Amino acid sequence: MNASWDLLKTLSDPTRLRLLALVSREELSVAELQEILGMGQSRISSQLALLRQVNLVSDRREGKNAFYSLRPNLAAKTLGLIKAAIESVGELPVMSEDRENLDRILQKRRRTQEQYFNLIAGRLGKHYCPGRSWEAIGHLALRLTPAIDIADLGAGEGLVSQLLAHRARQVWCIDNSPRMVEVGTELAKKNGLANLGYKLGDLEKVPLPDGSVDLAILSQALHHAQHPQVAVNEAFRILRPGGQVLVLDLNAHLFEKARELYADVWLGFKESALHAFLKKAGFTKVEVTTVAKETVEPYFETLLASGVKGGR
Repeated sequence: MNASWDLLKTLSDPTRLRLLALVSREELSVAELQEILGMGQSRISSQLALLRQVNLVSDRREGKNAFYSLRPNLAAKTLGLIKAAIESVGELPVMSEDRENLDRILQKRRRTQEQYFNLIAGRLGKHYCPGRSWEAIGHLALRLTPAIDIADLGAGEGLVSQLLAHRARQVWCIDNSPRMVEVGTELAKKNGLANLGYKLGDLEKVPLPDGSVDLAILSQALHHAQHPQVAVNEAFRILRPGGQVLVLDLNAHLFEKARELYADVWLGFKESALHAFLKKAGFTKVEVTTVAKETVEPYFETLLASGVKGGR
Protein backbone atom coordinates (compact mmCIF):
# COMPACT_ATOMS: atom_id res chain seq x y z
CA MET A 1 0.00 0.00 0.00
CA ASN A 2 1.57 3.27 -1.15
CA ALA A 3 -0.96 5.94 -0.31
CA SER A 4 -2.61 6.88 2.96
CA TRP A 5 -5.78 7.63 0.98
CA ASP A 6 -5.97 3.97 -0.08
CA LEU A 7 -5.41 2.83 3.47
CA LEU A 8 -8.15 5.12 4.80
CA LYS A 9 -10.52 3.76 2.14
CA THR A 10 -9.74 0.21 3.26
CA LEU A 11 -10.31 1.07 6.91
CA SER A 12 -13.64 2.73 6.16
CA ASP A 13 -15.38 -0.63 5.80
CA PRO A 14 -16.77 -1.80 9.22
CA THR A 15 -16.23 -5.51 8.54
CA ARG A 16 -12.62 -5.02 7.50
CA LEU A 17 -11.95 -2.85 10.56
CA ARG A 18 -13.50 -5.44 12.87
CA LEU A 19 -11.32 -8.12 11.28
CA LEU A 20 -8.19 -6.02 11.72
CA ALA A 21 -9.06 -5.36 15.36
CA LEU A 22 -9.31 -9.10 15.97
CA VAL A 23 -6.26 -10.34 14.06
CA SER A 24 -4.15 -7.57 15.59
CA ARG A 25 -4.78 -9.27 18.94
CA GLU A 26 -4.54 -12.94 17.94
CA GLU A 27 -3.90 -15.21 14.98
CA LEU A 28 -7.32 -16.64 14.08
CA SER A 29 -8.80 -19.14 11.64
CA VAL A 30 -11.70 -18.35 9.33
CA ALA A 31 -13.93 -20.67 11.37
CA GLU A 32 -13.04 -18.82 14.58
CA LEU A 33 -13.69 -15.47 12.92
CA GLN A 34 -17.08 -16.77 11.75
CA GLU A 35 -18.01 -17.69 15.32
CA ILE A 36 -16.81 -14.37 16.71
CA LEU A 37 -18.48 -12.14 14.11
CA GLY A 38 -21.54 -14.27 13.38
CA MET A 39 -20.96 -13.88 9.63
CA GLY A 40 -20.85 -16.28 6.71
CA GLN A 41 -17.60 -17.86 5.55
CA SER A 42 -17.73 -16.32 2.07
CA ARG A 43 -18.11 -12.77 3.37
CA ILE A 44 -15.24 -13.12 5.81
CA SER A 45 -12.97 -14.85 3.29
CA SER A 46 -13.54 -12.16 0.65
CA GLN A 47 -12.69 -9.37 3.09
CA LEU A 48 -9.60 -11.23 4.32
CA ALA A 49 -8.48 -11.72 0.72
CA LEU A 50 -8.73 -7.97 0.14
CA LEU A 51 -6.76 -7.22 3.32
CA ARG A 52 -4.13 -9.69 2.23
CA GLN A 53 -3.90 -8.13 -1.24
CA VAL A 54 -3.10 -4.73 0.28
CA ASN A 55 -0.52 -6.35 2.61
CA LEU A 56 -2.29 -5.63 5.90
CA VAL A 57 -2.73 -9.26 6.96
CA SER A 58 -0.77 -12.44 6.41
CA ASP A 59 -2.00 -16.01 6.41
CA ARG A 60 -0.50 -19.27 7.59
CA ARG A 61 -1.68 -22.65 6.34
CA GLU A 62 -1.98 -25.61 8.69
CA GLY A 63 -3.56 -28.61 7.01
CA LYS A 64 -6.93 -27.49 5.69
CA ASN A 65 -7.04 -24.43 7.92
CA ALA A 66 -5.77 -20.92 7.25
CA PHE A 67 -4.84 -18.66 10.15
CA TYR A 68 -4.76 -14.87 9.75
CA SER A 69 -2.81 -12.24 11.66
CA LEU A 70 -1.80 -8.62 11.25
CA ARG A 71 1.24 -8.48 8.98
CA PRO A 72 4.43 -8.01 10.99
CA ASN A 73 6.80 -5.12 10.35
CA LEU A 74 4.16 -2.77 8.98
CA ALA A 75 5.35 0.79 8.40
CA ALA A 76 4.95 2.97 11.48
CA LYS A 77 2.57 5.32 9.64
CA THR A 78 0.39 2.41 8.49
CA LEU A 79 0.32 0.81 11.92
CA GLY A 80 -0.53 4.16 13.49
CA LEU A 81 -3.51 4.68 11.18
CA ILE A 82 -4.82 1.17 11.88
CA LYS A 83 -4.54 1.62 15.65
CA ALA A 84 -6.19 5.04 15.50
CA ALA A 85 -9.10 3.67 13.44
CA ILE A 86 -9.63 0.75 15.84
CA GLU A 87 -9.48 2.99 18.90
CA SER A 88 -11.96 5.44 17.39
CA VAL A 89 -14.68 2.77 17.37
CA GLY A 90 -13.43 0.75 20.32
CA GLU A 91 -16.31 1.75 22.61
CA LEU A 92 -19.05 0.71 20.19
CA PRO A 93 -21.18 -2.23 21.41
CA VAL A 94 -20.28 -4.37 18.40
CA MET A 95 -16.57 -3.98 19.13
CA SER A 96 -17.08 -4.86 22.80
CA GLU A 97 -19.03 -7.94 21.76
CA ASP A 98 -16.23 -8.94 19.37
CA ARG A 99 -13.70 -8.70 22.19
CA GLU A 100 -15.86 -10.82 24.50
CA ASN A 101 -16.34 -13.44 21.79
CA LEU A 102 -12.61 -13.46 21.10
CA ASP A 103 -11.86 -14.06 24.79
CA ARG A 104 -14.35 -16.94 24.77
CA ILE A 105 -12.69 -18.49 21.71
CA LEU A 106 -9.27 -18.25 23.33
CA GLN A 107 -10.60 -19.85 26.52
CA LYS A 108 -12.07 -22.64 24.39
CA ARG A 109 -8.67 -23.19 22.76
CA ARG A 110 -6.99 -23.47 26.14
CA ARG A 111 -9.57 -25.95 27.40
CA THR A 112 -9.13 -28.10 24.29
CA GLN A 113 -5.36 -28.16 24.73
CA GLU A 114 -5.62 -28.97 28.43
CA GLN A 115 -8.07 -31.79 27.76
CA TYR A 116 -5.82 -33.27 25.08
CA PHE A 117 -2.63 -33.23 27.14
CA ASN A 118 -4.44 -34.51 30.22
CA LEU A 119 -5.75 -37.37 28.12
CA ILE A 120 -2.43 -38.47 26.66
CA ALA A 121 -0.61 -38.00 29.97
CA GLY A 122 -2.67 -40.61 31.78
CA ARG A 123 -4.13 -42.55 28.85
CA LEU A 124 -7.50 -41.96 30.45
CA GLY A 125 -10.10 -44.48 29.36
CA LYS A 126 -7.63 -46.73 27.53
CA HIS A 127 -8.40 -49.74 29.69
CA TYR A 128 -11.60 -50.98 31.28
CA CYS A 129 -11.85 -50.29 35.00
CA PRO A 130 -14.53 -52.20 36.97
CA GLY A 131 -17.06 -49.88 38.55
CA ARG A 132 -15.90 -46.75 36.74
CA SER A 133 -18.78 -45.22 34.80
CA TRP A 134 -20.17 -41.76 34.20
CA GLU A 135 -23.34 -42.83 36.00
CA ALA A 136 -21.39 -43.77 39.12
CA ILE A 137 -19.25 -40.62 38.95
CA GLY A 138 -22.43 -38.55 38.55
CA HIS A 139 -23.86 -40.01 41.77
CA LEU A 140 -20.62 -39.22 43.55
CA ALA A 141 -20.60 -35.60 42.32
CA LEU A 142 -24.24 -35.05 43.26
CA ARG A 143 -23.51 -36.12 46.84
CA LEU A 144 -21.17 -33.12 47.11
CA THR A 145 -24.11 -30.72 46.81
CA PRO A 146 -23.99 -28.10 49.60
CA ALA A 147 -26.98 -27.06 51.73
CA ILE A 148 -28.47 -24.60 49.23
CA ASP A 149 -31.85 -23.89 47.60
CA ILE A 150 -32.16 -25.26 44.05
CA ALA A 151 -34.67 -24.84 41.21
CA ASP A 152 -34.79 -27.56 38.57
CA LEU A 153 -36.58 -25.86 35.66
CA GLY A 154 -38.28 -28.16 33.18
CA ALA A 155 -37.49 -30.99 35.57
CA GLY A 156 -39.81 -33.70 34.28
CA GLU A 157 -39.95 -36.36 36.98
CA GLY A 158 -36.95 -34.68 38.61
CA LEU A 159 -34.55 -37.63 38.61
CA VAL A 160 -31.55 -35.33 39.07
CA SER A 161 -33.37 -33.42 41.79
CA GLN A 162 -34.17 -36.64 43.62
CA LEU A 163 -30.40 -37.04 44.09
CA LEU A 164 -29.71 -33.37 44.80
CA ALA A 165 -32.34 -33.35 47.54
CA HIS A 166 -30.27 -35.73 49.67
CA ARG A 167 -27.85 -32.86 50.40
CA ALA A 168 -29.58 -29.61 49.39
CA ARG A 169 -31.66 -27.51 51.79
CA GLN A 170 -34.62 -27.24 49.39
CA VAL A 171 -35.18 -28.34 45.80
CA TRP A 172 -38.04 -27.10 43.64
CA CYS A 173 -38.94 -28.99 40.47
CA ILE A 174 -40.86 -26.93 37.92
CA ASP A 175 -42.62 -28.58 34.98
CA ASN A 176 -45.61 -27.76 32.77
CA SER A 177 -46.89 -31.35 32.67
CA PRO A 178 -49.46 -32.13 35.40
CA ARG A 179 -48.66 -35.83 35.09
CA MET A 180 -44.91 -35.23 35.53
CA VAL A 181 -45.60 -33.17 38.64
CA GLU A 182 -47.86 -35.90 39.98
CA VAL A 183 -45.34 -38.70 39.36
CA GLY A 184 -42.48 -36.63 40.80
CA THR A 185 -44.44 -35.78 43.93
CA GLU A 186 -45.19 -39.47 44.47
CA LEU A 187 -41.50 -40.34 44.07
CA ALA A 188 -40.45 -37.67 46.56
CA LYS A 189 -42.96 -38.96 49.09
CA LYS A 190 -41.93 -42.58 48.51
CA ASN A 191 -38.26 -41.70 49.06
CA GLY A 192 -38.98 -39.59 52.14
CA LEU A 193 -37.68 -36.35 50.62
CA ALA A 194 -39.65 -33.67 52.44
CA ASN A 195 -37.38 -30.94 51.02
CA LEU A 196 -38.23 -31.84 47.42
CA GLY A 197 -41.25 -29.96 46.10
CA TYR A 198 -42.96 -29.96 42.71
CA LYS A 199 -44.78 -27.02 41.15
CA LEU A 200 -46.76 -26.86 37.96
CA GLY A 201 -45.36 -24.00 35.89
CA ASP A 202 -43.70 -22.81 32.72
CA LEU A 203 -40.02 -22.17 32.01
CA GLU A 204 -40.96 -18.69 30.87
CA LYS A 205 -43.04 -17.87 33.96
CA VAL A 206 -41.47 -19.71 36.88
CA PRO A 207 -43.76 -19.88 39.96
CA LEU A 208 -41.01 -18.87 42.40
CA PRO A 209 -40.28 -15.46 44.00
CA ASP A 210 -37.45 -13.17 42.98
CA GLY A 211 -34.10 -14.07 44.57
CA SER A 212 -35.33 -17.26 46.17
CA VAL A 213 -32.75 -19.89 45.10
CA ASP A 214 -28.97 -20.31 44.93
CA LEU A 215 -28.81 -22.60 41.89
CA ALA A 216 -31.04 -22.78 38.80
CA ILE A 217 -30.76 -25.80 36.52
CA LEU A 218 -32.04 -26.14 32.96
CA SER A 219 -31.15 -29.72 32.06
CA GLN A 220 -32.16 -30.59 28.48
CA ALA A 221 -35.10 -28.24 28.93
CA LEU A 222 -34.19 -25.03 27.11
CA HIS A 223 -34.77 -26.51 23.64
CA HIS A 224 -38.40 -27.04 24.69
CA ALA A 225 -38.92 -23.34 25.47
CA GLN A 226 -40.79 -21.21 22.95
CA HIS A 227 -38.60 -18.24 23.88
CA PRO A 228 -35.25 -19.44 25.29
CA GLN A 229 -34.10 -15.94 26.22
CA VAL A 230 -37.20 -15.43 28.38
CA ALA A 231 -36.52 -18.75 30.15
CA VAL A 232 -32.92 -17.74 30.91
CA ASN A 233 -34.17 -14.34 32.11
CA GLU A 234 -36.48 -16.15 34.52
CA ALA A 235 -33.58 -18.20 35.87
CA PHE A 236 -31.73 -14.94 36.53
CA ARG A 237 -34.78 -13.44 38.28
CA ILE A 238 -35.24 -16.25 40.79
CA LEU A 239 -31.54 -16.45 41.72
CA ARG A 240 -30.07 -14.70 44.71
CA PRO A 241 -27.02 -12.46 44.18
CA GLY A 242 -24.03 -14.75 43.75
CA GLY A 243 -26.29 -17.60 42.58
CA GLN A 244 -25.41 -19.76 39.60
CA VAL A 245 -27.24 -21.06 36.53
CA LEU A 246 -26.35 -24.35 34.84
CA VAL A 247 -27.72 -25.09 31.38
CA LEU A 248 -27.24 -28.56 29.91
CA ASP A 249 -28.50 -28.74 26.34
CA LEU A 250 -27.81 -30.05 22.87
CA ASN A 251 -25.40 -28.41 20.50
CA ALA A 252 -27.07 -27.21 17.30
CA HIS A 253 -27.90 -30.19 15.05
CA LEU A 254 -29.87 -31.08 11.91
CA PHE A 255 -31.90 -34.04 13.19
CA GLU A 256 -35.33 -32.72 12.22
CA LYS A 257 -37.12 -35.80 13.55
CA ALA A 258 -36.36 -34.57 17.07
CA ARG A 259 -39.31 -32.22 16.74
CA GLU A 260 -41.66 -35.17 16.27
CA LEU A 261 -39.91 -37.76 18.45
CA TYR A 262 -39.09 -35.60 21.47
CA ALA A 263 -41.37 -32.56 21.05
CA ASP A 264 -38.30 -30.35 20.63
CA VAL A 265 -38.98 -26.75 19.66
CA TRP A 266 -35.33 -25.94 18.89
CA LEU A 267 -32.73 -28.21 17.27
CA GLY A 268 -30.18 -27.43 19.94
CA PHE A 269 -28.16 -24.22 20.21
CA LYS A 270 -24.76 -23.05 19.05
CA GLU A 271 -22.21 -22.31 21.77
CA SER A 272 -22.37 -18.64 20.82
CA ALA A 273 -26.17 -18.62 21.19
CA LEU A 274 -26.10 -20.08 24.71
CA HIS A 275 -23.34 -17.65 25.63
CA ALA A 276 -25.43 -14.75 24.31
CA PHE A 277 -28.58 -15.88 26.20
CA LEU A 278 -26.75 -15.83 29.52
CA LYS A 279 -24.91 -12.56 28.89
CA LYS A 280 -28.08 -10.78 27.79
CA ALA A 281 -29.91 -11.98 30.91
CA GLY A 282 -27.22 -10.33 33.04
CA PHE A 283 -25.02 -13.28 34.04
CA THR A 284 -21.27 -12.84 34.48
CA LYS A 285 -18.42 -15.37 34.33
CA VAL A 286 -20.26 -17.09 31.47
CA GLU A 287 -18.71 -20.28 30.14
CA VAL A 288 -19.92 -22.79 27.53
CA THR A 289 -18.22 -26.17 27.12
CA THR A 290 -18.86 -29.36 25.15
CA VAL A 291 -19.19 -32.11 27.74
CA ALA A 292 -20.38 -35.12 25.72
CA LYS A 293 -20.37 -36.42 22.14
CA GLU A 294 -22.43 -39.42 21.07
CA THR A 295 -20.73 -41.96 18.82
CA VAL A 296 -23.84 -43.12 16.98
CA GLU A 297 -26.13 -41.24 14.62
CA PRO A 298 -27.32 -38.53 14.82
CA TYR A 299 -24.14 -37.85 16.86
CA PHE A 300 -25.70 -35.47 19.37
CA GLU A 301 -23.29 -33.25 21.29
CA THR A 302 -24.12 -31.86 24.73
CA LEU A 303 -23.12 -28.40 25.91
CA LEU A 304 -22.83 -27.16 29.49
CA ALA A 305 -23.29 -23.44 30.02
CA SER A 306 -22.84 -21.67 33.34
CA GLY A 307 -23.06 -18.14 34.67
CA VAL A 308 -23.17 -16.21 37.94
CA LYS A 309 -25.62 -13.54 39.06
CA GLY A 310 -23.57 -10.63 40.35
CA GLY A 311 -24.19 -8.66 43.50
CA ARG A 312 -22.66 -10.66 46.34
